[in-house]
Amino acid sequence: MDRKFQIAAACTFGLEGILKKELFRMGYQDAKADNGKVYFTGTQADVARANVGLRTADRVLLVVGTFEAVTFDELFEKTKALPWEEWIGKKDAFPVAKATSVKSALFSKSDCQRIVKKAVVDRLQSKYRIDWFDETENMVPIHVHILKDQVTLFLDTSGSGLNKRGYRAKGNEAPLKETLAAAMVLLSGWRKDIPLLDPFCGSGTILIEAALLAMEDKPGRHRTFVSETWNESFRSAFQVEKNYTPEQVEGVKITGWDIDEASLAIARENARLAGVDHLIRFEKRDARQLGTLQGKGTIIMNPPYGERLMGKREVEELYRDVGKAYKKLKDHSLHVLTGHLEFERHFGMKAKRNRKLYNGNVLAYFYQYFPRV
Repeated sequence: MDRKFQIAAACTFGLEGILKKELFRMGYQDAKADNGKVYFTGTQADVARANVGLRTADRVLLVVGTFEAVTFDELFEKTKALPWEEWIGKKDAFPVAKATSVKSALFSKSDCQRIVKKAVVDRLQSKYRIDWFDETENMVPIHVHILKDQVTLFLDTSGSGLNKRGYRAKGNEAPLKETLAAAMVLLSGWRKDIPLLDPFCGSGTILIEAALLAMEDKPGRHRTFVSETWNESFRSAFQVEKNYTPEQVEGVKITGWDIDEASLAIARENARLAGVDHLIRFEKRDARQLGTLQGKGTIIMNPPYGERLMGKREVEELYRDVGKAYKKLKDHSLHVLTGHLEFERHFGMKAKRNRKLYNGNVLAYFYQYFPRV
């Protein structure tokens, strides 16, 4: 089945632009960003390519249909009119796994899920001429998105979120999502010929994502996706995407510091599982030693916010100390993700750029500083 359909790559709010650039680089020139999603057209092979290759997307969704609905009757009838039998077999499981509703007449998410499920069942009963669905074979999750009475129905082709790369043996107390870490690296503009440091490396996520980027390795190469079993076309497309040998790179300088030996042990194991331990050097060092760095470099960090791992006053003192150390550097860019809303004041420098991002459900800002000329 090589026909094209609409695909949506979902992402954290604030990352639509960088995800759109990823899709452009992959050749999808029709990509359009829209509130937590980037839409593009493609075939089943493109669904596999996006799932395996995208670094900043949370999941890849297939658009089944879009329509307006202000009553449950409308929602039912217009859902039933869609060609669900093209994707869902007689024995497949098709839970309505997620629903969102914003500024719409149909605001009850659970009721929307129930109505959509009933409509899909009715459609499939009439097509397959059966009364009961065992739902024991392929998992085909349905998502419902309603915005200003405009309903979009999706099939989730990813399954577990795309941040689940398969290399996180164990996280530390405040893990950074892999997709957000990859976005930080891409937004920093880091190139593999420039030394990279994360002085608060924790479980090593930022550095591992940077190393995968340096090797041009596909982040989803070692995991499974729910749509791999939907049909033979998907199965073969995923096999093609995963049958890939990353670049062997040399001379890349990627370093992680942390003062906690347990975190460093986790980071080393995660790097080993990701196949990038040969590219990253981990050291037990304090971030306050930034001022000793020489030459050019890029620093990317996600320091404590003062909510979980350290007290607020302690964190603010840390920001002041790190700020004083960074002022000694002339040729290093610095890129900081933090949920502390007064970071710049305590750090002692106003960022050249900052953007609002979300680390999970926590509002954070990505502050960017560049070499002073």
